[in-house]
Amino acid sequence: MYCIFTAIGTAKTDINTLLIMKLKLFVLLFFGVILCSFSQQFSYKPINPAFGGDTFNYNWLLSSASAQNGFTADRAESEQQSELDQFGDNLNQQVLSQISRALLAQQVNAVGDFDQEGTFTFGTLNVEVFESDEGLVINILDTSNGEQTQVIVPNP
Repeated sequence: MYCIFTAIGTAKTDINTLLIMKLKLFVLLFFGVILCSFSQQFSYKPINPAFGGDTFNYNWLLSSASAQNGFTADRAESEQQSELDQFGDNLNQQVLSQISRALLAQQVNAVGDFDQEGTFTFGTLNVEVFESDEGLVINILDTSNGEQTQVIVPNP
């Protein structure tokens, strides 16, 4: 009798296991079909305007970055000076400016007016003056460091 009940118990266990496996397979397939039917293709849309995103995001990104920035700028030297020191520096700058204006006026008067074309030398500065379609062109070259500036005075 023991053998009969053991065989029947094993058969019930096999049927239960088979039903559970079928149920798991059904649930897995069901959710797989649902997920596949609602899936879509991934698309990348940049947010940062520097990388092709919407330009209206610029202000938001800048304010967000500024809010997160924990660094503080060093105070400028003029903010650390007293008012008396600032006044002295301002006075020195005005005096030096007047002296440089007077020296430049003497040099220009010695060379002539900028109406004539040519190349002039003022210390380490080479000044080239010529007329073009755009107007009077003044090229200034600092021979000590190679910096160059061009000033164009438009025709009236």
